[in-house]
Amino acid sequence: MTARLTHIALHVKELERCVEFYREYCGLKIVRERRDGAGKLIVWLAEPGRESEFIFVLLPGGPGRQPTERDFSHFGFALASRQAVDAIAEKGRQAGCLEWPPRQEPFPVGYYCGLKDPDGNFVEFSFGQPLGPGAELLEPSA
Repeated sequence: MTARLTHIALHVKELERCVEFYREYCGLKIVRERRDGAGKLIVWLAEPGRESEFIFVLLPGGPGRQPTERDFSHFGFALASRQAVDAIAEKGRQAGCLEWPPRQEPFPVGYYCGLKDPDGNFVEFSFGQPLGPGAELLEPSA
């Protein structure tokens, strides 16, 4: 049997703010809410149409993250164009959560920017990686 990655669960300090961030910036939607044994709300989020493939589970009560300067741990979301990366970077700049301004890196990294969610996690938005929208059109440079 082959294992398949189906979800990531995060303990977050500010559940409502994190849910709103992932809905607003990443286009995720709430697919399930439930209460744990202590009555705390747990939220399942997914990309529309991928609800049975991969989800983010947000759980309350986390300590919040304090990444160090060289910590590049992040969640990655692919976008359809460089302009879409620029637009989300500008939206993040205006909201005060832009961490990595847009930049171009050699294949396979592509063009990307990074925002910080309300809990302190980095979220990358990219175009030109061999993943996501347009990946089938890419060829690595020799």
